[in-house]
Amino acid sequence: MYNDWITIGNFTIHGYGVMIAIGILAAFFVGERLAKKYGLDPNHLDNSIFIGLICGFAGAKIVYIFTEWEWFLSDPMSLLTSNGWVVYGGIIGGILGAYVYSALKKKNFRQYLNLAVICLALAQGFGRIGCTFAGCCYGLETSSPFAITFTHSEFGPNNVPLIPTEPIMSVADFTLALILYNIYKDPKTRHTTAAWYLILYSIGRFVIEFLRGDIIRGYIGPLSTSQFIGIFVFLFGLFYLWLSHKSHIKEAVNA
Repeated sequence: MYNDWITIGNFTIHGYGVMIAIGILAAFFVGERLAKKYGLDPNHLDNSIFIGLICGFAGAKIVYIFTEWEWFLSDPMSLLTSNGWVVYGGIIGGILGAYVYSALKKKNFRQYLNLAVICLALAQGFGRIGCTFAGCCYGLETSSPFAITFTHSEFGPNNVPLIPTEPIMSVADFTLALILYNIYKDPKTRHTTAAWYLILYSIGRFVIEFLRGDIIRGYIGPLSTSQFIGIFVFLFGLFYLWLSHKSHIKEAVNA
């Protein structure tokens, strides 16, 4: 894959950045239309997504720095670049940022979160296409015919057949977005959408981590950083599912 698409002087358009931009635009586009369709304020959703993106990028970088703490102490500026992110840090940071914004605006945070996670999964799908162009988040070496071989990657090994973890994660994210939409469009299950995002994403991410070959992710014991965090995200997802059901029943009784 080629990540450097067009170079004009010192400016280069990277495939990874283009896919991230497309993912963000897709999140706004789909979010606005779903908000209008299901009776939510599209402006508040747009603002929540925007704030969530800022806090998400910050969270992803902060968690990455902690996974590479010794490297950061020795050369701080090398980690404050566009490279190096931990997705779970982005998810947690983005949700917290949107929560604070909704609290300040006195909006029902859970209603908007249930819709926003559909947009989040969609954006992640495009982001993983970007990973494919860049060659980051690569898989283990394989002799399988279903392999991907990079020739110009700055991150993964070149000219070596690898498990195509990036396309697998992209397909999984797009599939997750579709599953979440089907959960959301049913009034009986809409209140559980965000909980199912946490549960299903953490399961998928835990499994795919076994197939990845990049060691820069960091490890906590036998588990990668993402697997370790994913256990707690999964457990919180189960708790949030229970809490969502409980709150939904209470709201129905009081209606």
